[in-house]
Amino acid sequence: MKAEQDLTDLVTRLKKVAGGNLLSVILYGSAATEEFHPSHSDLNVLCVMRSLGRDDLTKLHPASVWWAKKGHPAPLFFTHSELHDSADIFAIELLDIKAAHRILHGEDVMVSLHVPMDLHRLHVERELRNNALRLRQRYVMHPADSRKTLELMTSSISTFAALFRHALIALGDNPPPTKRGAVDRLGSVLGFDPSPFHTIFEIREGHKRERDVDAQAIFDAYLDRVSQVATEMDRRLATPPANE
Repeated sequence: MKAEQDLTDLVTRLKKVAGGNLLSVILYGSAATEEFHPSHSDLNVLCVMRSLGRDDLTKLHPASVWWAKKGHPAPLFFTHSELHDSADIFAIELLDIKAAHRILHGEDVMVSLHVPMDLHRLHVERELRNNALRLRQRYVMHPADSRKTLELMTSSISTFAALFRHALIALGDNPPPTKRGAVDRLGSVLGFDPSPFHTIFEIREGHKRERDVDAQAIFDAYLDRVSQVATEMDRRLATPPANE
């Protein structure tokens, strides 16, 4: 499998140039779950280092460029102390990595990572609103282009599904692990129809043809649900839960 070979080669290259400075290489995101799909899923990699000065970064350059030329997102580089110190401001991202990751090299530093939840609700509100605004920004540039509209939805749906999962966490729920499950559960909690999201998942996964759907009608419903979630979460999270 190409993805596995690329990961193996990346670890080999990183170990060669970083040596003992490389504490851990972690695969995260959909590639670390059963929802990985070669046609649209990324290989997201987090590298935990002892130090990350200029010389250290220079040594990491060849492996990083090689990885990018393979079509993968550039690795994230943290020192071990930075990872722990950043857990409050990257609560959404690090909670996801803790929940689903695979150690490619070194120790599992995620096991001991504590993610404080005091700012999590604020992060969820902000990211829902930011991504709703970004969705409008991108659509308004090509409002009559159905192909670009479908691309916009298929490229953004993973982000919204992840945020919907965190919306459930912020509401005190224990969300399902899958993207579809999270969308369906939040739809039930907030009272919206999740069917537009299912259509986009099916298109992205190749189970439904683009020419068989009305892209503008789907976007109308998609935008409505996204905006509804952002507004409703603003309202519901304005007051902390009673047990806090």
